[in-house]
Amino acid sequence: MTLPEAFLKRMEGDLKEQFPAFLRSLEEPPVKGVRANLLKCSEEEFSRLVPFPLGERVPWAEGGFYCPEERPGAYAEHFAGLYYCQEPSAMCAAPLLQVRPGERVLDLCAAPGGKTTQLAARMRGQGVLIANEYVFDRAKILSQNVERMGITNCAVVSASTEELAEALGGYFDKVLVDAPCSGEGMFRKDPGAIAEWSEENVARCIARQRDILDDAARLVRAGGRLVYSTCTFARGEDEEQVENFLAHHPEFALLEQHRLLPHEVKGEGHFAALLEKRGEDDPCDGPCRVRSFPVRRDRAAERAWKEFAADFFKVLPQGTLTTLPDGRMYLLPEGLPALPGRVVRAGRELGEYNGKRFTPAHALAMSAGREGVRRFLALGRGEAERYLHGEALALDGLFGEAEAAATGSGWCVVGLGAYPLGLGKIAGGMLKNHLPKALRAAKLS
Repeated sequence: MTLPEAFLKRMEGDLKEQFPAFLRSLEEPPVKGVRANLLKCSEEEFSRLVPFPLGERVPWAEGGFYCPEERPGAYAEHFAGLYYCQEPSAMCAAPLLQVRPGERVLDLCAAPGGKTTQLAARMRGQGVLIANEYVFDRAKILSQNVERMGITNCAVVSASTEELAEALGGYFDKVLVDAPCSGEGMFRKDPGAIAEWSEENVARCIARQRDILDDAARLVRAGGRLVYSTCTFARGEDEEQVENFLAHHPEFALLEQHRLLPHEVKGEGHFAALLEKRGEDDPCDGPCRVRSFPVRRDRAAERAWKEFAADFFKVLPQGTLTTLPDGRMYLLPEGLPALPGRVVRAGRELGEYNGKRFTPAHALAMSAGREGVRRFLALGRGEAERYLHGEALALDGLFGEAEAAATGSGWCVVGLGAYPLGLGKIAGGMLKNHLPKALRAAKLS
């Protein structure tokens, strides 16, 4: 690994006698991790279910494990949303917020979704979680990860931080800013990060981070909390950025900050600071001033949904139903505000009405529990992998003739054991595969 001279000189000045150990650590293999999806399984269940050996627990992250497996994302359990592949030191930021069910939470720079899904697990489906990503293509990836993990109370938007601050000032109890940075903590696992590094880029990142933090300050209510994090080692983007923020925002106080370096911890490196906005704790300040998410009623779409849901669910899901102009139907998280920018996801996606019929969404299967639906096909690993490849399956080959006949016909949830993988439709003794083509797996481990 050939590192930029300016980077080495700066780090030597920062670390002094620790610099040789830091330099040696950059020659070691990158560290990988996985985090159990605690919305779907406990740590203990995950330890039993995961199909590859796990390393030790990540000490600062509930459900986090070190992972020696080369391709942890190539297993059916990953497609079922039982875990998220996340670099271990990156797991340190979200827990600092100590989010609770029922709170209003914002992940301001959220793609690809590791910290969003970590926050969602603590919220247990209660409250409002908004995940924002300015780059629209990255926002779509973020939305796919929210979907895979079965999260129902999250809206995904693509907006500038300034747009969000203008629309939702003072609304949030907790805000996470995992800021765009120079990515020095990526050097071991991504040679491209080394090629892109320059002192000029560090300076650009510092300026951009200041603007983002200024907007984040407006989004937090009095008494609320803000976490700022990066995956870089530059003090100008880390400790000095926090010092500058506090100098310009005296209403905030620093509660704690952590610098994780690869020669000191098992991980690629991360920085995280927890701040609190002082002032009278008024949970109603922002929420009383923002508009609610607009509810658009479409009687024909609602009739089609209710007809489908009566056949699909044992008990109909409750919540505020809205139909977006493009026909997508959602159950909105309670208290969801009107959102600026492009709305990629507005809560629990149900499906789409095209003017004639309702078609369920993949997200509906991923957020459904086995006990809540009328037809759930629990597959073994071999059959589940065939389903993930996109194959149609003969029911009598799966269950035997009598049990196949008892499943009935219509839409069903297909699972790896008790954990949803997607949708299927039973007809004529066959399971027709309705897994979206973009999510099908060419090669599994």
